[in-house]
Amino acid sequence: MIEMDHYASTFKYLLGKYQKITILSHVNPDPDAIGTALGMYDCLKKQHFQVEVVNATEDIPRFLDFLPHFQKIKQKIDFSDSLIIACDCGSVDRLRFALEGREIVNIDHHATNSQYGVLNIVDTDAVSSSQVAFSLLEKLYPLSRESAIAFYAALVSDTRNFTTSNMTQSIFDFASVLVGLGVNIVEVSQKMLHRRSLASLRILGVAINSLELREEARLAILRISQKDLIHAGARMSDLDGVVDYAKSLATVELALMLVERKADVKVSLRSKHVDISQLASFFGGGGHSNAGGFEAERDMGVLADEITEEIKKRGLLS
Repeated sequence: MIEMDHYASTFKYLLGKYQKITILSHVNPDPDAIGTALGMYDCLKKQHFQVEVVNATEDIPRFLDFLPHFQKIKQKIDFSDSLIIACDCGSVDRLRFALEGREIVNIDHHATNSQYGVLNIVDTDAVSSSQVAFSLLEKLYPLSRESAIAFYAALVSDTRNFTTSNMTQSIFDFASVLVGLGVNIVEVSQKMLHRRSLASLRILGVAINSLELREEARLAILRISQKDLIHAGARMSDLDGVVDYAKSLATVELALMLVERKADVKVSLRSKHVDISQLASFFGGGGHSNAGGFEAERDMGVLADEITEEIKKRGLLS
């Protein structure tokens, strides 16, 4: 973990310049993005700042509605003179707002982060952005049960229930601190894992039926068309975790899921041992060594072939 004292003092200085704060997270947010944003919202709101929490996506994952302040998330920035805090976002364009001339505090843990803030608190050793946010805020303010719940949900999601390859003793120590603040881990797990929509099960079936294996069954590809989404009544948020089913196959080292949208194709990448962060960056995206993604304006079949060729060129499965 990075040394946080310097970042905390600079962050406090920036907060002192503003009465209003706008907290943003990346488009098509995952639980780490939402949990980190809501945890920060709760903490800063209780310090009597005027705070808004905003995400450009209308389809926020519905199973996160149990998180404190979830209903406060809106799609429009109302403050024109606020400090911007970006959560879990590797590049400023993924926030989907015009932020020219605005001061941005960039809180993230992705190695592919483009360092776009006036203050960049990017800790690539952290397993979630919520861990970075917590480490920052605890230097300055007391943290409540509400913040802890949001940060814990983010942690559980980005570690896939503490099963990712970057787990260490310090991560469990962090989880223990959150539990000490009042998090009911059984309740959070139940609400995150056992509240799937019917549409999510329908689209899971479609995805599994589309499964294609390449490279001696070490590469798995799932494809979901826009027609599939409409027929299943599914939203993008219903696809959370679907690509992991392909990765779970015994022979598979790397899994892709391609989802056709109106204007582009969203690609999710997952691996067991292969570092795919640079592969995602090559196609204009980002992520971690074992999880990443990007968007591209191409036919799904053409794009699947292009990704496969790039994987072979880089020797990722050799």
